[in-house]
Amino acid sequence: MPRHTILPFIAALAWFSTPVMADNIKRVVHPDGRVEFTNVKSDSPGRASSKNETVFRYKDNNGNVVYSGTLPPVTDFEVISFHCYACNPDSRVNWRTTPLFSGRYDSEIKKAAGEYDVDPALVRAVIHAESAFNEKALSPVGAQGLMQLMPGTALEVGVQNAMVAADNIRGGVTYLAKMLERFNGDAKLATAAYNAGPGAVRRYGGVPPYAETKAYVERVGILRERYASN
Repeated sequence: MPRHTILPFIAALAWFSTPVMADNIKRVVHPDGRVEFTNVKSDSPGRASSKNETVFRYKDNNGNVVYSGTLPPVTDFEVISFHCYACNPDSRVNWRTTPLFSGRYDSEIKKAAGEYDVDPALVRAVIHAESAFNEKALSPVGAQGLMQLMPGTALEVGVQNAMVAADNIRGGVTYLAKMLERFNGDAKLATAAYNAGPGAVRRYGGVPPYAETKAYVERVGILRERYASN
């Protein structure tokens, strides 16, 4: 899911009033595999607040690393909370043997992949990683459908209703094709950008060192190989 689109969920982050320093941030893995970083105390043992916590990381004017739930007052920042099926670094799913979703949305995937010259196996791998082929998937930060499009990204690629499977796939493939073009056809960098944003990939000169993104890129690669040979 493209997670660099910030504006659609700024309002959802208003509950954070001030930045918090790194030692106040807790990493929480939810039962559904969703990973988040939050400074909100647990509502119950093993669970974080039910609010849509998304955390930005940036350096303040003094060079201190700051974590905040509000859009930072600087242009150089990172989003470090990701939500997708294959993003949990501690997932116990065996990605080399987990059942594939071969045949599902076959015509929609072939049509979009052919139009934008993207490997259909890569499209299937991204859908599997993002939503496990759940066309009704909704993330806590508002990402929608099979390819988990944020509202802003959906509008960017001309999708009016991201819950319509064919439109969601077309939009996701459009964005994925843009990332492939930007990174000279490098699928690893393109999928890293799909997950963490192209800015993060450029900043680090490769796959960003986020555990979630590294896991995502590896698993998409495994799934792509399996769908290609299926």
